[in-house]
Amino acid sequence: MRDNNVDLIKNIQKSFSRLSKGQKLIAQFIINNYDKAAFMTASKLGDKVGVSESTVVRFANALGYDGYPNLQKELQELIKTKLTTVQRLEMSQDYTNEGAVLKKVLKADMDNIKATIEELDDQIFESVVDHIFKAKRIYIIGLRSSSTLAEYLGFYLNLIRDNVKIVTPGVSDVFEQMLRVGKDDLVIGISFPRYSTNTLSALNYTKEQGALVVGITDSKVSPIATISDYTLVARSNMASFVDSLVAPLSLINALTVAVGMREKSNISTTFDKLEKIWYKHNVYDNKNTI
Repeated sequence: MRDNNVDLIKNIQKSFSRLSKGQKLIAQFIINNYDKAAFMTASKLGDKVGVSESTVVRFANALGYDGYPNLQKELQELIKTKLTTVQRLEMSQDYTNEGAVLKKVLKADMDNIKATIEELDDQIFESVVDHIFKAKRIYIIGLRSSSTLAEYLGFYLNLIRDNVKIVTPGVSDVFEQMLRVGKDDLVIGISFPRYSTNTLSALNYTKEQGALVVGITDSKVSPIATISDYTLVARSNMASFVDSLVAPLSLINALTVAVGMREKSNISTTFDKLEKIWYKHNVYDNKNTI
C-alpha cells in the first residue's frame, strides 16, 4: 500500500511515463477532472475514456493501490481540500428539487454519524477526557466554518471547568491570544475541509511551546492529525457546497457529556447557582417554567 500522505495527483504525474497507453488516458482524465472521477465507478470511468474496466483496475494497481475502490477513496479525500466552493456547487446539480435536497442531506449526515461511530477509538476518547482534567489551561481553536464548533465546545466546557479559553478571530491575533501557552496546557484544535491554514499555524506554534494538542478533524491523514498528539475523527463528507458538521457536533456533545459526568457533583452546584441567576435576570422565558 502506498503512502497516503502523498498527493494522488503528484503520484499520477510521477508515474505517467511508465503507464500503458490506456492507463495514460485514465491518468489524463483524472488530472483534468478529479472532481468528476471521484464519484465514477471503474466501469463508468472506463467508458468515459474509452478503455475497459480491467484497464482501470490495472491503473489503480500500477499506482500502488490494492484495487480501484482504494484509489477512489483517496480521490474523494483529495477533493475535500482542492475543490473550490464553485466546484462544490456544480456537484450539487443532481438536487432537482427541495425534497431531493432534504433527503440527500439528511442521509449524508446519517452516514457521517454512522462512520464516526465505527471509526472512533474509545481509548483515545477517554485519554482526551483525562487530559482535559490534567491541563493547567485549555485553549480551544477553530476558525472559519469550524469556529461554530469551537464556540459550542468552549461554551459548555466553561460551565464545567474554570480554565477554558476560546481562541477567536478578530482584532486580537490568534498568536497573541495563545502567547502564554506552555507545556502544562492542552490545546484542542478543530479543523475540517477546507482546512484553515491559520488553525494549522497556531497548532504548530503551540506544539513548539510544549503543549499537548488534541485534534478534532475528519480523517487520520488530515493536516491537523499530523500535528496532534491525540486525534478524534468525525466524518464530514460534504453533500454540497455546505460543510457537514453534524457528526463533529455530535462528537463534541459526547466529549462534553463525558467531562460533565466526571464532575457531576460539582457541576450540580454550579448549575443550581446558574439557574437562580438566569431566573432572576430573565435569561430564559420563565412563564412556562414548571
